[in-house]
Amino acid sequence: MGWFKSFWNKLTGQTGGCTCCGCTEPGTCSAESLQAFVEYVAKLLVDAPEEVSVQLENNGENSTLRISCRKDDRGKIIGKHGKTITAIRSLVSGAAGRLRQRISVEVVD
Repeated sequence: MGWFKSFWNKLTGQTGGCTCCGCTEPGTCSAESLQAFVEYVAKLLVDAPEEVSVQLENNGENSTLRISCRKDDRGKIIGKHGKTITAIRSLVSGAAGRLRQRISVEVVD
């Protein structure tokens, strides 16, 4: 349960940091801090966390976070009926909205 509290504090900024991504200084958050957050969550979900990487691609107004992992671990990130990746996308979308950005999340084949 400790990881959830850490996750929640990071998400909500209850550690005295930013309310959108949990970074230490309010106003210093960025898409890179969301990239670190997605990588943190993805590594907790898979069997081989050392093989997980998240790349940020900027396309002008829109950005994309691409999650790469072992083929066997993709299903764990996607979840049953896509519920896990939908939850990750919702969290990233909400935090990105506070940054006034659009950031999508994809799992790379």
